[in-house]
Amino acid sequence: MADLKTTYLGLELKNPIVVGACDLTADIEKIKQIEAAGAGALVIKSLFEEQIQLESYKMEQSLHENDNLHAEMTSIFPELEHAGPAEHLMWVKKAKEAVSIPVIASLNAVSTDVWLDYAKQLADTGVDGLELNFYAVPSLDNQSAAHIEDAQIAILQAIKSSVSIPVSVKLSPFYTNPAHVITRFDQAGADGVVLFNQLFQSDIDIHKEKQTFAMSLSGEKDHRLPLRFVGLLHGNMTGTLCASTGILNGTGIIQMLLAGAGSVQVVSALYRDKIKAIETMLNDLEQWMDAKGYASLHDFVGKLSRKNLKDPWAYQRSQYVRALLRENPMG
Repeated sequence: MADLKTTYLGLELKNPIVVGACDLTADIEKIKQIEAAGAGALVIKSLFEEQIQLESYKMEQSLHENDNLHAEMTSIFPELEHAGPAEHLMWVKKAKEAVSIPVIASLNAVSTDVWLDYAKQLADTGVDGLELNFYAVPSLDNQSAAHIEDAQIAILQAIKSSVSIPVSVKLSPFYTNPAHVITRFDQAGADGVVLFNQLFQSDIDIHKEKQTFAMSLSGEKDHRLPLRFVGLLHGNMTGTLCASTGILNGTGIIQMLLAGAGSVQVVSALYRDKIKAIETMLNDLEQWMDAKGYASLHDFVGKLSRKNLKDPWAYQRSQYVRALLRENPMG
């Protein structure tokens, strides 16, 4: 039987499938099912700064909504200090205790003080690692690309110096030069990089004439973008590479491993085919390895990366030109 063991963030995983942060990892029973199906690790649904701020606002509002009704009675209200998303922190602890596979917390903040505060609190829950979701919302302010990138690097460095657990960064592809930025994160101490985060995008309902926000699952060809950057970066980083987006079956996992990823994050596949999809993907990977004669992942991970290919242009833009010059470019 093929050996599927791999490492991610310095953690040993029994196989390369990591279930990404989603609603499925916000339910204890689902988390147990994820472990039973064979996943190597999972990422708890993210804690967002907006969630922290909204919770704080609601607490403040509820404590004072009756202040003007009976002024002489307001002293009976206890002096409560809002503890932020304490429920989420308790949930993370319970999730960690519920399964034996590595559990990674996920944080999505904006201001530096919140990043640091909740990174420490999440680390204190006993999780095995921490995933930082970095992105910059499009705006009309005067922040340059360099300013945004420098600020994110500084946050990573501050968190790395404040926690003892491994830290990964999950990035969007919307940097001017993603490969350069990813390398900077790696040099700044990221233990791993997840490529890429699929961000929610707004849409417009033309009948109601209003904005809508619907969850969109990855499509069959969406894996090509992370595949390209994984192939480019394999062998040129200290941290580990984890591929994400568009990995819907065993074939997608094999492709990412050949390109150079040490692990993959899956979410959409579990919504499409339920949690049992994990078993199917692992079976497909094992059967392929047996057919190829590979005893372990180390035998082929990165085999088709840029570093190991004879064709240095395989992942470069010139490949596009070469494809157009073929007799049958669509074939």
